[in-house]
Amino acid sequence: MADRAGTQPRIADRAAAEALVAEMIAIMSDLETVLAAECDHIKVGRLRDGLSLSDRKGALASAYLQGLENVKLNAVALARFAPQGVAALKAAHQRFTQSVAANQTVLATAKTVSEGLIRSLADEIGRNRAPTVYGAPSVAPSPYGRGTSSGPLVLSRSL
Repeated sequence: MADRAGTQPRIADRAAAEALVAEMIAIMSDLETVLAAECDHIKVGRLRDGLSLSDRKGALASAYLQGLENVKLNAVALARFAPQGVAALKAAHQRFTQSVAANQTVLATAKTVSEGLIRSLADEIGRNRAPTVYGAPSVAPSPYGRGTSSGPLVLSRSL
């Protein structure tokens, strides 16, 4: 999309305006597909499969941001040469925004659940290792492990 000088090209005719609109809609559609696949994997617990899409998602997000800058740069020309394209672009962007919001919700939920599991596991390990006297811990637990006999919590990334 960029010319040799590194600047975004200016739209000068209807064909270029329609090409830009079509390219942006295609980028958003491809990114929506990747986001949906990531959500599907994360929802069923296939985190590794979901995370394997991050390179493709990053490349498409970069292309989207570059295209968005080009659209902003050529907003007047797009409105002049392709008003129907601008309407289609707005509708596609609305759908895209909803897709991004759904993806963010799934990722936030997965993060909250995993943090809760790790926190519960750490609490359980700490509780089982603390010596008790008449049903109460004999040494006040410390977040730094002082005064307890518990070892560090080990996390395996190969699961």
